[in-house]
Amino acid sequence: MMGNGFMDSGSFDAIFFIVFGIIAIGFIAIIAKAIGTGLSNQAAELEQRSCKVVDKRTRVHGGSGDFSASTDYYVTFEFDGGERKELEVKDRDFGMIVTGDRGELRYKGTRFQEFVRVMEA
Repeated sequence: MMGNGFMDSGSFDAIFFIVFGIIAIGFIAIIAKAIGTGLSNQAAELEQRSCKVVDKRTRVHGGSGDFSASTDYYVTFEFDGGERKELEVKDRDFGMIVTGDRGELRYKGTRFQEFVRVMEA
């Protein structure tokens, strides 16, 4: 017997569970990646290297409708030999670091710890 509507109940249930499963797998993958990054950072050695600040940028997300916007802050450091590393920093650190600054960067994996400016004479 054919259903009266666009789809019968069985088809709708199957599509619903497939879509729900795809979304659930996506969330699980995002959570697993975040946990993996956190564990990797925890196991990483605390490094301290001389560097120069070569760039700063922000990323604003959210802010549509009734939602507030959030801003992420990033600083790119260049080490001797030309290797670069971009790290997310807190807003207060972002405001204190200036492009062109030279100093000592402390970081652990992908986690910014501290930047101490070296005053040049």
